[in-house]
Amino acid sequence: MQLMKVDPRALKDNPDNTRQSKSTPQADALLLATIKAVGVIQPPVIFPEVGGNGYIIEAGHRRTRMAIAAGLEEIDVIVVEAANDNGAMRSMVENIAREPLNPVDQWRGIERLVALGWTEEAIAVALALPVRQIRKLRLLANVLPSMLDQMAKGDMPNEQQLRTIAAASSEEQKEVWKAHKPKKGDTAAWWQIANGLSKTRMHARDASFGDDLRLAYGIEWAEDLFGPADEDNRYTTNVEAFLGAQQEWMASNLPKKGAIVEVNNWGQPELPKKAERVYGKPAKGDCTAMYLDRDGKVQSVHYRMPEARKTEGRSGPAGNASTEADDDTDVVGKTRPEVTQKGQDMIGDFRTDALHEALARAPIEDDMLMALLVMAFAGTNVRVDSGANDTVFGSKRFQRHVARLYSADGRLSFDMDGVRVAARSVLIDVLSCRRGMSNSGVVSRIAGDAIGADAFLPNMGTEDFLLCLSRQALEAAAKSVNLVPRARVRETRAALIGHFAADAAFVLPAALFAPDPKDIADLMKHADDLTGDDGDGAEGENVGVDRFDPTATGHGDPVAEPVGDAASDEEETAYGIAAE
Repeated sequence: MQLMKVDPRALKDNPDNTRQSKSTPQADALLLATIKAVGVIQPPVIFPEVGGNGYIIEAGHRRTRMAIAAGLEEIDVIVVEAANDNGAMRSMVENIAREPLNPVDQWRGIERLVALGWTEEAIAVALALPVRQIRKLRLLANVLPSMLDQMAKGDMPNEQQLRTIAAASSEEQKEVWKAHKPKKGDTAAWWQIANGLSKTRMHARDASFGDDLRLAYGIEWAEDLFGPADEDNRYTTNVEAFLGAQQEWMASNLPKKGAIVEVNNWGQPELPKKAERVYGKPAKGDCTAMYLDRDGKVQSVHYRMPEARKTEGRSGPAGNASTEADDDTDVVGKTRPEVTQKGQDMIGDFRTDALHEALARAPIEDDMLMALLVMAFAGTNVRVDSGANDTVFGSKRFQRHVARLYSADGRLSFDMDGVRVAARSVLIDVLSCRRGMSNSGVVSRIAGDAIGADAFLPNMGTEDFLLCLSRQALEAAAKSVNLVPRARVRETRAALIGHFAADAAFVLPAALFAPDPKDIADLMKHADDLTGDDGDGAEGENVGVDRFDPTATGHGDPVAEPVGDAASDEEETAYGIAAE
């Protein structure tokens, strides 16, 4: 056996090589990057060709190929005597006995390189590993030796659990490991171990207060050396002082209609009695509630208090003044209007029939058609139970959107950009998936599916939402992300919360917009049934000209009721004759 340098291009492949299957492109790329960085670490084994002057590779075919790809002119090789079986047995043993380094051995190797002056970035380049992986392995330096022995078997915690364990003292690790040490052959319950060692941290990035309050409350920041490099990783375990400083900051920065509120067991703010939370953009008269969430971060929500009922009817001096005015008018006498009320009704009928005929038969450009559809919601016969901020919208709300379609001199004038803005605003006010009166039904699901609204759904992997799921749903969610369901529901839920807090967001499949085909078929069937002129509207609509049944939940037909005069005389004039 001897060591010598040869040109890798001069070596020949062994036809009896045990490993015949091709390696993956990713594995080849990793080996190539390593060879470019540090060269061929383990020399290939070769033997003289029988009856020839060349050399045959016994072990190290991939190393030789990647050395050629790296452009190396020479490499070190180990020359051995040719075996009777052409090296078949030695090749078999070499491939079977080889095993990747376990994470603990990798860490020990990394620490040795660091001691020799290698940086984490250089080690990552040489091993073709992410720098984050190198830093994760270096966390093992702070782990109890008996835990390291368990990890060396391939039983590794996830990164967040490893960080929690590494941040604890040796004494704390010993105590928790004694309580949760797995039986021989079992895997460790790392999530329980991490929970037992976790300490509440209040992060500086979540603090609203400044240095003045920090010094006043005696808060000292510690640095999480293993946190992401692009974040503020300072924290304190002095929870009481942190929360006190946050409370004082809120008291000093309350808005005009603001209040500091407590949170319930689910971490949600406790609003004043009868207050209605505003999820959309707050109105001018809405109030603001400030509170601290479970991370100690200042949060705020908006809410609306119910308006006092207005006194119906008139009494007192105002009523008497009105009567006197009527009496004076009788004395002077009334001028006969140009058209009587009956005539106005007939004009309304004539116009409606002509309008419907034109809408059905007259040529209409696409931009005008879209503009007219937007304008239709500004009609005085339209009411929308909006999901935008859980209130009822009448014509005046939509008139604001329609105003974008008019020029300064009051003429209908618009471009497609203006129509698009108005159309989006109207659709936001009308379409709703909320349960209750404002539910638009299946049409809102169809709309959301058509425009890709699934991409805007929030992370549902929170405690508030997961508490709403059954055991079966929780276990299905766990399996979808390769988590093993726990024996208890709350343990499965805790594992999911931890996973989704550190990894990708979770969206319940049943929460996606795509509707059930049966619901669409029912919608089409209902549309086919509306063959008369007295249809009340599609099922689940939140738009109507009458009132809805107050016992309905957004999935029933409106209750037919005589409309009567939809507007006063002044309104009839404004929307009738004067419009000409």
